[in-house]
This record gives sequence, C-alpha cells and structure tokens, in this order.
Amino acid sequence: MPRILLRDIMMRLKYAIVGTGALGGFYGGMLAHAGNDVHFLFHSDYDFVCKNGLKVDSVSGNFHLQNINAYHNTDQMPKCDVVLVCLKTTNNEALKKILPPLLHSRTCVIMVQNGLNIEADLAVSFPHLSIAGAMAFICSNKIGEGHIVHLDYGKITIGSFQGENRELIGQVCNDFIASHVPAEFSDNLKESRWQKLVWNIPYNGLCVVLNTTTEQLMRHPKTHELVRDLMFEVIGAAKACGVQIKEDFVKAMLDSTSTMKPYAPSMKLDFDFKRPLEIGAIYSAPLVEARSNGFDMHKVKMLQQQLQFIQDSYSE
Repeated sequence: MPRILLRDIMMRLKYAIVGTGALGGFYGGMLAHAGNDVHFLFHSDYDFVCKNGLKVDSVSGNFHLQNINAYHNTDQMPKCDVVLVCLKTTNNEALKKILPPLLHSRTCVIMVQNGLNIEADLAVSFPHLSIAGAMAFICSNKIGEGHIVHLDYGKITIGSFQGENRELIGQVCNDFIASHVPAEFSDNLKESRWQKLVWNIPYNGLCVVLNTTTEQLMRHPKTHELVRDLMFEVIGAAKACGVQIKEDFVKAMLDSTSTMKPYAPSMKLDFDFKRPLEIGAIYSAPLVEARSNGFDMHKVKMLQQQLQFIQDSYSE
C-alpha cells in the first residue's frame, strides 16, 4: 500500500470532530474550509462559536468559518463516517458516552492524540469498532474562544488499529491533502506511535518541569544534551518492544525542533492553566510497556515522577 493514496474519491465522507481545540479546530477547520462535511463538538465555546464562527490563523493562510456545524452534545449530531477524537487523553473516559450517537456500522474512529496504547484502551469499551490512530506533527494553540493559531508544520499520519478501514483511511488522507494538510498512511501504527514519543516525551515534560519552551531547551547546551539523551532512551525502549527506529531519527527531530518557531507544547499549556497533565498516556504507558519487555527508562521515569509531583501540587 503506498504511503500516500492519490486515487479518485468515490464518496463524500461526513466527519465529526470531538474536541475542537488546538488540533480539532485546525484539522477540522481545514477540512471544512475546503468544502468537506464537518460537524464540530464544542464544550465551553459553543455559544460563542454559534454567534461568531471559528477563526483559524495559520501560516498556510487565515480563514474564518462563519457558518459552522456546531453542537453542544453528540445526541444532536448526525451519524458520521469518520470521527476524529482530538480530546486530551485525560478525558477519554467520557468517550463511552460521547461516541455512540455518532456511530453507524462502518464508522471509523481516529484517535488524534499523543501517547501509547490509546487505541487498545478504546477497543476495550468498543471491541467491534473500526479504530485508527493518528499522529499530528504540528505547532498549534487555542488562544481564545473559537480562535486557533497554527504556528508551524501540520502533517498528520494515520494508521489502522482494528477493523477493515485501510481504504477509508486512504480517503481521509486524500481529503486532508486536498485541504492543504500534508497526510500519509502508516503501515505500522505502533512504530509511528513510538516515533512520536521520541519527540513528545522530552519536550512536553521538560517544558513543564523547567517552565520553558522548546526554543530555550534547544538553545542551552545542557538541556539540548538532556533532550538528546531522553530521545535515545525512548528509541532503546522501542527496540525492546520490537520497534526499530534508526538513530539518525534523533538528529532529524533535534534539527526540526531547532528551526521551528518558539513553541510551548500542549502539556506546558495544561500546566500553565493547572489542567490535568497527560502523564498516563505519554509516560506511564510507555514505561510499563518497556519494563514488560525488560527495558528500564531511568531518565523518563524520573521525568514522570517530577510531573506527577507537579500535578499533585496543584491543590496545595
């Protein structure tokens, strides 16, 4: 199967966006702006967006969706062909209630989230559901009600987890590409998840613990070295779990981060606003997986412990 599918689109997909924040607002917004049938689930922004629409300021071009299919709960939404789950993993327990009204017999749910074993966790509650995972390589923030700012990058990689959905995922990739979003199909979802962890584990955690940005981490020699060490530790864990990631992938990640615009990762913003941190999916799950395969990530474990201390201090 080719990495990017460029066949003719045979049917028009109906999309649901669950979690219209930095990711859902951008990716769903780009799909809707290109003319796709997209339905957005909002929480606190619902009333504002109904009156004012969704605004996306992007390095690829700004746009404003004035007339948007906005909903406050999924009971009001139509059944969709594709559900893009863009919630933080700390909210995934709510999917048991959120998803059923959106599903028909062929619906594919794509988990656009960071971390490991996210799809397997969903499959416990929905054993017969068509499920895929997506890795977003993007710098994007929600800066206000109905207002998304896309700073850099934007590629999305999608891989199948369970169900006969490879052809559908290919069409989703086509829709993204036609919407000016780089997209590709992953033949190995597990590998893609570990590759994303090579970036997420050092930058998300260190930006919180050191109260800094990716730019500052890369500028200082000692933190640059620490980021590099953490990346190699993640690659070692991946290898123990049967995933081969070439060592030159570290250089590629360091180089791309050095040239990106100054950025505060999603976990840093959660810390700033005293929201729950995605410790479980990004740190605990990989640590357990690696340890069960005989590999200890000592530096990652220390970072996880520091993050847990910080989160537990919120109420003090």
